[in-house]
Amino acid sequence: MISASWRGLLALSASVLCALASAATSAQTISAQSFDPALYPPWQHEQNNDAASRGVEFTVPDADNLADFHGNPGDPLLALYVGGNYFFAMAPLVAAFEKIHPEFSGRLYWETLPPGLLVEQIKSGGTISVGNMTWTVKADAYLGDLANVERSVDAGLLVAPALRYASNTLTIMVAKGNPLHITGLADLARPEVRLGMPDGRYEGVARQIKESLQKAGGKALESRVYEEKVADGSTTLTRIHHRQTPLWLMQGRIDAGVTWQSEAVFQEQIGHPIGHVSLAPEVNSTGIYGGAVVAGAPHPAAARLWLQFLGSKQAQTIFEGYGFHAIAGPTPG
Repeated sequence: MISASWRGLLALSASVLCALASAATSAQTISAQSFDPALYPPWQHEQNNDAASRGVEFTVPDADNLADFHGNPGDPLLALYVGGNYFFAMAPLVAAFEKIHPEFSGRLYWETLPPGLLVEQIKSGGTISVGNMTWTVKADAYLGDLANVERSVDAGLLVAPALRYASNTLTIMVAKGNPLHITGLADLARPEVRLGMPDGRYEGVARQIKESLQKAGGKALESRVYEEKVADGSTTLTRIHHRQTPLWLMQGRIDAGVTWQSEAVFQEQIGHPIGHVSLAPEVNSTGIYGGAVVAGAPHPAAARLWLQFLGSKQAQTIFEGYGFHAIAGPTPG
């Protein structure tokens, strides 16, 4: 006969086991939600890859996911290093380019990384490593913020002239519905607002963001967002904001981040639970996009064709569909 004390112990054990089972089920549910493939890049359902044959498919969200490398790196006819903040525009741009120049169909390779990282890759001869894989594709054309392009021309990395082809303005990307009721840049100083902000060491947009913060609240606001809140952990710096900012918002890790307007427009267009807060013109900043042929490019004629295409009405219409403004033309001499 089981004693009362043993019966109590067995009952307690059963209760603990039930609780553990319930916790495990909850953890599985949370895990399934957290690792929902729809949350993770590349977000474009295989439309942003120019390889004629994709071969074996192996993409595991949050584990093996090379979202910013597109096409087949083996012997492309045109290799583009593109500032990542318009990664979403590249699929329609490439499709339109290949209709005009069908000889390039399925033979483009492009990377959509922060412009500063792409400059470092040019300096390394086109070699890059991601995880355990290292490969080399020398760029034919470099596309990024105009200031970076001009500096790279001056440094001999790119060949003049530089082409201007679009401009963009800033916005505050927030979760859908703007639950913290952020109305402007000054609200980013609030202690409860968790931020994801581009790191100026890697991402050129940080320069325009700091300019806007100073317009809105002086040096104090810039220091608050980029120094004090970094120190206390309420600002997390990104290395690749065009991927990390929306992903962290959807994961609930941050409440806001300053991005280019076009990036928020894209997230809204594809139905992600993302919104944005427009900035007043007097505190906003404009970014100008430029491009040039890379010095020593394997395919300089192809690079010139791409740059010529970016200045076309067709390309400008694609950019405008994401909220960019057309300003095609060579840089002033």
